[in-house]
Amino acid sequence: MMLFSRARSGSPRRGASFAAVAVTVALVATGCAAADGGGDGSGGEGGGSTIAFLPKQLNNPYTDVVLGGGEDGAKEAGFDSQVLGPLEASASAQIPFIEQATQEGTNVIVIAANDPDAVGPSLSAAREAGAKIVAFDSDTDPDYRDIFISQVVAKDVALIQLEIISEQIGGAGDVAILSATATASNQNEWIKFMEEELASNPDYADIHLVAKVYGDDDADKSFQETQGLLSSYPNLKGIISPTTVGIAAAAKYLSTSDYKGKVALTGLGLPNEMREFVKDDTVKEFALWDPAQLGYVAAFAGKALVDGDITGAEGDSFEAGDLGTIEVGKDGVAIVGPPTRFNADNIDDYDF
Repeated sequence: MMLFSRARSGSPRRGASFAAVAVTVALVATGCAAADGGGDGSGGEGGGSTIAFLPKQLNNPYTDVVLGGGEDGAKEAGFDSQVLGPLEASASAQIPFIEQATQEGTNVIVIAANDPDAVGPSLSAAREAGAKIVAFDSDTDPDYRDIFISQVVAKDVALIQLEIISEQIGGAGDVAILSATATASNQNEWIKFMEEELASNPDYADIHLVAKVYGDDDADKSFQETQGLLSSYPNLKGIISPTTVGIAAAAKYLSTSDYKGKVALTGLGLPNEMREFVKDDTVKEFALWDPAQLGYVAAFAGKALVDGDITGAEGDSFEAGDLGTIEVGKDGVAIVGPPTRFNADNIDDYDF
């Protein structure tokens, strides 16, 4: 069953219906987890090929949607799949799972890196053992992977969040950023573009970034960081949270506080998690892409690498099932699709 409706002719994806990611989680003494997923076992061209998906952390609603798309893509591509990963997002937590996948002879490792460099030696060892490395969602250093499947053009993600917060605070005031982990490459790239735009765009001359804090993609910590921002910066006009865990936690805090309606909140969120906060007017608008497409395309990129159809070089292209042809751009980066704005007018058109 497909987890998304393909966007056509620039229209937004509507009516998507996402199944829950069915995994059996085995807890181990290190506080990490592993889950087996299902392919039909037919493999790629050689038969019996396998893909291991290694997200930043398990039990994250955004990650669940991405992995659901990935498992569907793997099945359509004829690969067996499994999900491996830590329960907490940290720089070193993914290393044992990379090593496990390598020892198991996994053909493709699809990873969203918590740290672009910490996973490098383990990924290098996996490549030497014959595995293809697909980064998705959060990139590794390019030296450690064959291709990176990016949600959208990174600068576009930064700009759409700045546009939304500027609209909501009238183009002036103090704002803060509530990010995920301090080492997350995707978060840091978006923040870098935000800072550059704030410094160079005269439209944002009266907007001042006063703080960056990190909730580590943990709901409780993100909630506490939101509370801390509002206590430390009484003149704060808005918060940007480019992480689905962070924006939901911040919205939860704002929704029952005296700051509701006074402090604007935007960022990257899941419609199903943010719907109640849009409808109660805590949040006016936020953005995201279709997360399932990210995992889906990553699976087909892995197949194309294993089959020798691509190497991840600029100018390569591969077929990604219902999403058609995907082009590989500079530095081995393939873009899935543009971000979408969600607000009271359209949020009920989406189900993920």
